[in-house]
Amino acid sequence: MLRLIIGVAAGYVLGTKAGRARYEQISAATRAVTGSPVTKKLVSVGRQKLSDKLSTQPKLEPMEPIDERTTVLIPHDQLRNNQLRR
Repeated sequence: MLRLIIGVAAGYVLGTKAGRARYEQISAATRAVTGSPVTKKLVSVGRQKLSDKLSTQPKLEPMEPIDERTTVLIPHDQLRNNQLRR
């Protein structure tokens, strides 16, 4: 989706007859949007959510620690199954 938006914006900028002033205005707006901390945060959150959805690795949850230095991790779905069996 982002590539489509960039492509449309690039096509408009290259095809516009408004001249250099309009090009500079569009470029400045693009830099402002892509450089915004809010935009960067949204992209980061979106990537993380997508990564979590596509991940083949099971989520690990800590069980009761054996001692101060040792914690056992178990896949999240197995943790639910083990809790139901108890």
